[in-house]
Amino acid sequence: MAKRHHFDIIIVGSGAAGLTHALALPSNLKIAVLSKGKLSAGSTNWAQGGIAAVLREDDSVESHIEDTLIAGAGLCRRETVEFIAERGRVAIDKLAGRGVAFNRDHAAPKTPGEDGGYHLTKEGGHSHRRIVHVDDATGRAVQKSLSARAREAENIELFERHVAVDLITARHLSQSSRRCHGVYVYDRKRRRVEVFQAGVTVLASGGASKVYLYTSNPDGATGDGIAMAWRAGCRVANLEFNQFHPTCLYHPRAKSFLVTEAMRGEGAVLRLPGGERFMDRFDTRAELAPRDIVARAIDHEMKRVGSEYVELDISHKSPDFIDMHFPTIRAKVAEYGFDITKQPLPVVPAAHYTCGGVMTDLRGRTDLAGLYAIGECAHTGLHGANRMASNSLLECLVMADAAAADIEATIAEIPPAEKAPLWDESRVTHSDEEVVVTHNWHELRRAMWNYVGIVRTNKRLERARHRIDLLASEISEYYGHFRVSRDLLELRNLVTMADLIIRSAVLRKESRGLHYTTDYPDLLPVAADTILTPPESWVETAGMQTLKQAQA
Repeated sequence: MAKRHHFDIIIVGSGAAGLTHALALPSNLKIAVLSKGKLSAGSTNWAQGGIAAVLREDDSVESHIEDTLIAGAGLCRRETVEFIAERGRVAIDKLAGRGVAFNRDHAAPKTPGEDGGYHLTKEGGHSHRRIVHVDDATGRAVQKSLSARAREAENIELFERHVAVDLITARHLSQSSRRCHGVYVYDRKRRRVEVFQAGVTVLASGGASKVYLYTSNPDGATGDGIAMAWRAGCRVANLEFNQFHPTCLYHPRAKSFLVTEAMRGEGAVLRLPGGERFMDRFDTRAELAPRDIVARAIDHEMKRVGSEYVELDISHKSPDFIDMHFPTIRAKVAEYGFDITKQPLPVVPAAHYTCGGVMTDLRGRTDLAGLYAIGECAHTGLHGANRMASNSLLECLVMADAAAADIEATIAEIPPAEKAPLWDESRVTHSDEEVVVTHNWHELRRAMWNYVGIVRTNKRLERARHRIDLLASEISEYYGHFRVSRDLLELRNLVTMADLIIRSAVLRKESRGLHYTTDYPDLLPVAADTILTPPESWVETAGMQTLKQAQA
């Protein structure tokens, strides 16, 4: 028998945004944190480089703001950039207080008995050293510390191997108010959908880079929160801006291994397989240009010379230097036969970050009362048309605290939720065609890689739209007939994300930031967000078939 769960707050996602938010909420609130796999399965655990924050006197918050605005290609919301950059030091100090042992600069001036200040690196787009880090595995250290604190908290209940299915809204109840009342959740262990209800639901579910064939992200980055919010009636923005990390290891056994941007910050250079450097032909900042420029340059050179990869070379640095700065990378690539102290690494660009998402304000509020979104699934206006390196974890930390403060101030006003009906499986069966899910999964991701990748054209987008429409119809029919599974739920969300990305890309008739199209190579005189609003007729029923009918 399926269970009902009642909480004050439900958080969908267990990375930096979700766990920071859970720990920032008052201890008298009963909190559920949902994780698709283990707590450490999300993108936070994979983050290598670090967190951007102004921590030295020779740097300034205004400089961080200006660097971010430049990288965002005219689409950043200045109010948001200021809000997040100004809170960088506080966010870092809070993490340090929770046990994250950031690297220290022991050569920095210090008072007797104290360590030096934080050791800072420099990454693409930044005019100063402002990336605080834990060796080259910052995300892992952050995830480990936050997970330990969350496990110790008596008011936080952690649900691992639980996959969100859909938000509970008025369409599930007799109420007519536009409010979120919780979420239907698939328990992977018991293979059943359960009801999780709360006055407040917080999406901290990450991005959608798994929509592409090649990605630096873990398997769970399937855009679940964005897709669920869209089905529930929330607007989304700027989903055409998909950041491709320039340097992922090219090797048949290396699954999505990202080579941190900090390597280029510390002197690594990009070369063609014959040894020729090329980045200075594309940008005066060479290897330290923003990621979109570097990724397009690599893509261009690979196509020009017919190579399957380029090379990232830091072998001119001493082994001691490399061991001090990049011990994790050196050890990892050694498993594949590479010694970065002696030879370059073959690298390719891969989908890395979703810059758009569910529209929110500076408190994390979405269009739906009782629903917040924070982290990569949210669109706050920080990243604009191109996320600057290491601003993402900073956004997670700052917006997690901002949303927690707003919830604490307003939770007493939230009306009690009507009991939601249990999940109905009376008209579906177990599938005897799971291979269909696998085939559709691969077809969708390959179509997105081929036609909606780093360089786009009208013709490619039309081809992608045709294929995704066919897949959406097949997936909708399959979803309506068979019991859910993690793979099916993720595929359903991926096809929604693919549709939203393509529609957003078609609407932008210019090349700006991460969206580059040969049909519209120039900038428009006025920068504007791409905002998609769900048709009301579709929100009423939340059926994928109805979405297609509404678009027709």
